[in-house]
Amino acid sequence: MVVEEITAETVRPVARAVLGQRWTDLAFLHWAVEPERVAPLLPPGTRPDTIDGVTYAGVIGFRMERVGFLGGPGVPYLGTFCETNVRLYSVDAQGRRAVVFRSLEAERLLPVLVARVSLRLPYMWARMRMTRRGDELSYVSKRRWPGPRSATNRMRIRVGDPIAEPSPLEHFLTARWGLHTRAWGRTRHLANDHPRWPLHRATLLDLDDSLLAAAGLPGITAEPASVLYSPGVPVVFGPFTTS
Repeated sequence: MVVEEITAETVRPVARAVLGQRWTDLAFLHWAVEPERVAPLLPPGTRPDTIDGVTYAGVIGFRMERVGFLGGPGVPYLGTFCETNVRLYSVDAQGRRAVVFRSLEAERLLPVLVARVSLRLPYMWARMRMTRRGDELSYVSKRRWPGPRSATNRMRIRVGDPIAEPSPLEHFLTARWGLHTRAWGRTRHLANDHPRWPLHRATLLDLDDSLLAAAGLPGITAEPASVLYSPGVPVVFGPFTTS
């Protein structure tokens, strides 16, 4: 399996942090999909990023913690919440490899509204819960606004052994330092910076999902090609740039 190494030339460091947060207890579920299937779902000026001729669709559940602005402390209560997103993988003409969010479920309404207006990201207000019992984690989400209200997700994983050296595919799916989105009539790139993911093997114990279909990816019913867990990383975001 061959994948382009992510180097200092392809990762743009964040020179000025405008947003900080921490992502914790992440479950990464991924399915292989054909690049031509997801290409129409990406912003203009980007194309599907691939490994061995395929790209991937991901469902990632986690807890967002201590969201803060301009280097300030995390906002109490509103800055900590559950999130589950559906994402694709993109690369632009400048070689910046990133993610494209098709939807982001979050349990706090005010952050959802702020992100939709200020970042033009497809955040959705949802009723959510994340629980942990020993090495098993459960993530539950039911969309509240905007629709469809039938968009739900329930998944449960068991955390396994730590991964000393990620495989090329595991590196491809997790080593991303930016996102692409369409905002104010142009395709934008938002860089982030965080340490390399501490990853664990994980076993999928239960999955009932309609978020993929609601995000324009119906018919994905096979077992995921990859299931991973991470205890989390601190993250900072820079300002938008144009792709």
